[in-house]
Amino acid sequence: MSVSDSNKLVMALPKGRILKEVMPLLLAAGIEPEKEFSDDNSRKLRFATSQPDIELIRVRSFDVATFVAFGAAQLGVCGNDVLMEFDFPEIYAPLDLDIGHCRLSVAEPASLSASDDPKRWSHVRVATKYPHVTQTYFAARGVQAECIKLNGAMELAPTLGLCRRIVDLVSTGATLKANGLVEVEVIAQVTSRLVVNRAALKTRPIQVGGWLEKFTAAVEAATAAKAGAKKAAG
Repeated sequence: MSVSDSNKLVMALPKGRILKEVMPLLLAAGIEPEKEFSDDNSRKLRFATSQPDIELIRVRSFDVATFVAFGAAQLGVCGNDVLMEFDFPEIYAPLDLDIGHCRLSVAEPASLSASDDPKRWSHVRVATKYPHVTQTYFAARGVQAECIKLNGAMELAPTLGLCRRIVDLVSTGATLKANGLVEVEVIAQVTSRLVVNRAALKTRPIQVGGWLEKFTAAVEAATAAKAGAKKAAG
């Protein structure tokens, strides 16, 4: 059965590590992308799936929220770091997918940390791609934050004298260590969420709500499987 373009849903997925982590949930929910979706050399960004009413787009993680907020995509997957930074009222984030675990942290050179006391900060200059979250976090502590916006290679900023501290995502901490930096504060724990355009949920409740239910079931099954595996190993 063919579905008209106006009745199709678009789901925005982030490129990179999170895409690999979300694939088992996607398949468990009954969505199998076309073969070209798995081709790393493909320049294609929009893909058909085994479900006639849903298509996938593959974009940068920060852009997922923008596509969903403005209604270009009705569903998406993005980290709560992105949701905190943009704080789009048009986005509803009902489901924690329990993937993409990391943290948003403040880091500085190990040589500075040895004698530094974050409780005594009154002004900080920080390189980050999260200026809104950073300023909000420090303002709540009564600290003035001067943010320098960078989109990558944050770890270079302190070593090249751009600033003394950074705010960035940390997973294992290996990149920080390799660049002589250490975490000094954790701003937030981060996981990836299933996000929905509020207007789409209101105008197409059966279609959009149906996919919410399927992803909820997929997450619950994955959680049960992890618990079972842990119990068996222990």
